Amino acid sequence: MALHLAPDKLADLDTAVAMVQPGSMVALGGGLSARLPMALVRELIRAGIGDLHVVGSAHSFDVDLLAAAGAISVCEESYVGYEQDHGLAPAFRRAAQGGSLEVRESCCDTILTQLRAAEMGLSFLPVHGVKGTDVEGLHPEYTRVTCPFTGHEYVAVPPLAPDVALVHAPIGDRAGNLHIEQPYVLDERFAVASAMVVATVDRIVSTDEVATAGIIIPYYRVAAVAEAPFGAHPSSCYPGYAYDRAHLATWVAAARTAEGAESYLRRYVTGVDEDGYRRLIGADRLEHLTSYRASDGAWMEMFR
Repeated sequence: MALHLAPDKLADLDTAVAMVQPGSMVALGGGLSARLPMALVRELIRAGIGDLHVVGSAHSFDVDLLAAAGAISVCEESYVGYEQDHGLAPAFRRAAQGGSLEVRESCCDTILTQLRAAEMGLSFLPVHGVKGTDVEGLHPEYTRVTCPFTGHEYVAVPPLAPDVALVHAPIGDRAGNLHIEQPYVLDERFAVASAMVVATVDRIVSTDEVATAGIIIPYYRVAAVAEAPFGAHPSSCYPGYAYDRAHLATWVAAARTAEGAESYLRRYVTGVDEDGYRRLIGADRLEHLTSYRASDGAWMEMFR
């Protein structure tokens, strides 16, 4: 397990992203439309870092945007899409059907088990859920083992040790201690199983403030931390802000065609830096996303 012990890891976004090498296995923190590391994803695209093997639980806009940019070679996830809200992820689906990326569908529990194997230094762990499914056929690295105690046959899965985990948190300190709110999804496991964590936070705060809130990912797993206000947008980062349903709808509509996705990328990613991205979204809109806390009526109206 690599330890990252520098006392001050605060970095610019581009410096942090430069730690990700082309061809890396990259774990994406958060899940679905919550706490996705979007500032890091956008910066990866700006930097032209590609040929990535991305792994995660169930994701949406982060994988969809990377697929649109041609940055993914292998995708190992249980699901990529926007659920009942906006349906399937159009750019990811187009890339998968066209063969420009390899889909190695898995399931959340299997990925979790593989991460635990890496944490414990084991060469495999057994799982049961994918036995007899087509998921086995997508993973030639899986094999069958027989339990010496019961004779039951399991699927043995190898450890999963990403080169880097990209994580967004609401707060963190300069040393890299991070606080995130539940659900943690796989972020805790990614932090231990990966060689390093590269993180963004909405706010850099004192170590005392992070400790009071609760350190979920400790400093010694984090190689770099960059301050990126609203760095999960258009996904949510509770308790700070809700997800931007309208902006996601704009993306999904644009990404129905390759030309539309490219136009979005030029406007919101490659044509601006993160400060410029926030200006395009607008201070009033970003502030509005924090207003979900005002009342039940406020958050229900936000998602109509």
